[in-house]
Amino acid sequence: MFHHKHPLSLIDLQIDDLTYLDEEEDDVKQEIYAKQEFRSPCNRCDGEINWYHRYYYNCKEESCVYSIHKFCAQLPPTLEHPSHIAHPLILLQTEIGWRCNICRTHHEPEDLRYRCSQCDFDIDMKCVMKWLKSNIIHHPSHIHPLVLITREIMCLCDACGKKHQGIFYQCTTCSRFFLHSDCAFLQKKLLIQDATDGFFSHIHPLTLAYSFPEADQKANHYPSCRVCNKFVDDENLWIYKCDDCRYYTHLDCATARGEPFMSIFSTPGFGKTIKNFEDADYPDLLYFPLPDQRDSLLKHIFSKQMESPPITNLQHRSHQHPLILIDHDDTKSKALISAFLHNPMKKIELLCNGCLRPITDMPFYKCVNECDFVLHEWCTRLPYQVLDHPGHPQHPLLLLPNASHYNPLGVFRCDVCNLHCNGFVYSCVDCRFDVDVNCAFIPDKIVHEAHPNHLIWRVQSRSNEKCCRSCLRGFHKNGFSYSCPTCEFHLHPRCALFLPQTIRHVFDKHPMKLGYFPIENHRSLYFCEVCEKEFDPEFWFYHCYDCVQSIHSACFPVILDCRRAPGYYLPVHEFLNIKFGGIHNIEDHSHPVSFDQGIEKDGDCDHCSYSLRYKMIFKCLECKYAVHFRCCNSLNS
Repeated sequence: MFHHKHPLSLIDLQIDDLTYLDEEEDDVKQEIYAKQEFRSPCNRCDGEINWYHRYYYNCKEESCVYSIHKFCAQLPPTLEHPSHIAHPLILLQTEIGWRCNICRTHHEPEDLRYRCSQCDFDIDMKCVMKWLKSNIIHHPSHIHPLVLITREIMCLCDACGKKHQGIFYQCTTCSRFFLHSDCAFLQKKLLIQDATDGFFSHIHPLTLAYSFPEADQKANHYPSCRVCNKFVDDENLWIYKCDDCRYYTHLDCATARGEPFMSIFSTPGFGKTIKNFEDADYPDLLYFPLPDQRDSLLKHIFSKQMESPPITNLQHRSHQHPLILIDHDDTKSKALISAFLHNPMKKIELLCNGCLRPITDMPFYKCVNECDFVLHEWCTRLPYQVLDHPGHPQHPLLLLPNASHYNPLGVFRCDVCNLHCNGFVYSCVDCRFDVDVNCAFIPDKIVHEAHPNHLIWRVQSRSNEKCCRSCLRGFHKNGFSYSCPTCEFHLHPRCALFLPQTIRHVFDKHPMKLGYFPIENHRSLYFCEVCEKEFDPEFWFYHCYDCVQSIHSACFPVILDCRRAPGYYLPVHEFLNIKFGGIHNIEDHSHPVSFDQGIEKDGDCDHCSYSLRYKMIFKCLECKYAVHFRCCNSLNS
């Protein structure tokens, strides 16, 4: 029944897409996209040949424009049609003209038809093919043809993983594969800003993928959906993904933002937020992250008190020697002093003994006896006590130069940020409650660039809270978090307050900016330039957009020795609030020792035999003796 004067080629529109991988070359991708967009009329049924039909025949002669659906070329000799259930219809040609009993179209004798001779009933190819094509599809997500279930059913869709009431396609070979009609004909490419009414945006179109294999998820550090922030539960569920970036969304998250059932989301995710406060109502509101390392929370609070000229010579109770003011007005020493200011680009480290933050500019105080003791000017203005601290409101906290009630070096663990510290401390000695000077003044509310337009409030942590958006770690019970009550957006205080917006580092000549998500147009793996370890870009990190280089948020303070880098992910450096150095004498060893951070080269502790790497240690200046700080029995400065 099927004849053409030239030989034909069988074309498969989907075979390349079934083997599609992220790392395919661009020309292969373009070939796949061209096949997905292919459209051509069928010379037998006059219908459209497209991607969902999968197979078609095309004439090999370049001068002949002839195409035909594969199923049109392989029409069955008999057909049972719902418009004529009494008898089967037979495919034939006749020598006389005829009329289709369904569409009433008149046909020439040579035109094919399905006919019941007993009833004089005829159906033309157009009506037959319309019925056949509406009942069977070759979908690229499945290896077998899918047959339409003509009545509505309630069923679980294997594309989106949700139950639907509606029309489904079923695989009659597998029996248990069901595809809802809405999912079956989803866009193969979409702009998420169009699909979500602008709530979310991405510079590239997202491509429909028919699975997210476990191996691919693992290789990409198990990324979460960029709309709802939840993981993909089943590797066989469909997703939308960017071929050029690490951007993934659930099927319904990418396509149904405007639908009523979107209100069932437990969190709006990380889309566009509408401002929920007036600036005039919060004149002292702080915006984080702070611009760079020259800025700090204490500077914002106490530099307002610097209206009167600072004292040139100061006897501060935190140090045994007098302190002298180093100011811009001292032109003789300005150039010399500038060479000693904290400068990551020149590997110069100068940390304030009070707040342990870098001293990057004048004015500041330094010891007249050439000790390494220095203070920010505003750190000399800290009040002697703090009342009603949210972590310990029952007693006042007193300012002490160090926590010497614990050990001679004054090292303590802050009860707010949970970091070790050997700077100034606000302490309730009787209750053993201690906070570093930065955490003594944590604001009750802030705004953060990672979640703009919403106030983020300081709240008591609960054990059932979700993880911190910066480091993806949980919260300590009875600790603090900064949380947006409407969006379930949470941050540890140290992640919210201690990471500047931009940093400078000797490994990159440009400023590096704090990033909250994988970088657009960045397809390769992410490696930290300091510790040289691969990392998950779902964690916050610093990135140079010019050099395409990245640094862990915890590694950026490491400027003197890369061996001090953690080598594993932390939100902030464990010893951000520790100032190493100084020469000490200990009873356990005859030589002077220095207070330092252990590196792999230091080996194991001479006392407990455990590794010294990434620990606070005492290291001999004359021999290879080294012990953990906690293993040292006594210390005499």
